[in-house]
Amino acid sequence: MTWEANVLTLYPDMFPGPLGQSLAGRALGEGLWSLNTVQIRDFAADKHRSVDDTPAGGGAGMVMRADVLARAIDHVMERCPATPVLAMTPRGKPLSQALVRELAAGPGVSILCGRFEGMDERLFEGRPLLPISIGDYVLSGGETAAIVVLDACVRLLPGVMGAPTSGEEESFEAGFLEYPHYTRPFEWEGRTIPEVLRSGDHAKIAAWRKAKAVEDTRSRRPDLIERHGDARRTPPSGAQREDEG
Repeated sequence: MTWEANVLTLYPDMFPGPLGQSLAGRALGEGLWSLNTVQIRDFAADKHRSVDDTPAGGGAGMVMRADVLARAIDHVMERCPATPVLAMTPRGKPLSQALVRELAAGPGVSILCGRFEGMDERLFEGRPLLPISIGDYVLSGGETAAIVVLDACVRLLPGVMGAPTSGEEESFEAGFLEYPHYTRPFEWEGRTIPEVLRSGDHAKIAAWRKAKAVEDTRSRRPDLIERHGDARRTPPSGAQREDEG
């Protein structure tokens, strides 16, 4: 069954964009996933195809109307009832690798792209939306954020990456940053590859990678350590399972 993505947007020409290149683009061409865009303006009721209005209580900018967005969402939910609907908004739940894996394991995803000052809050009360944010910053619209979500999901679909285990030893898979990587040449600008990586001793390499992952996470993302507990107890990859097996 093909993994299906639906994007509700005011700018359908922004898609597939980067998703038409590299791994995602090749997978799209091979039918491993599908991409459909829904023009939100098609669900406006007036001749001007209005999708926004002035904010209640006053203030700058415009707000996307709940009635127009609801009709667009209902259209997608009727066609894909099993697909969760995400709403890209800075006020949403932070995107995580765990959520990405959950979405990639399902039938697909529908994504509502916000614009202007945001969406009428009643929409989140009236429809089963999952508000999602990709970071603590503000973009011009949700389209770029939707591309991020889709790229993260598509690369995990079966057959997209070359090796089935390619997505296992990565940052955030066990809650921590991935260990650093090296390749040829052995020496570059006076800097050499760590000797342990050239030793051929897989147990020592696994231990080194685990230690470096913990070290880098502590120095660069201490919030991950606080969130997931003692990193020394949990490997960043499958190294410990292989040692124990």
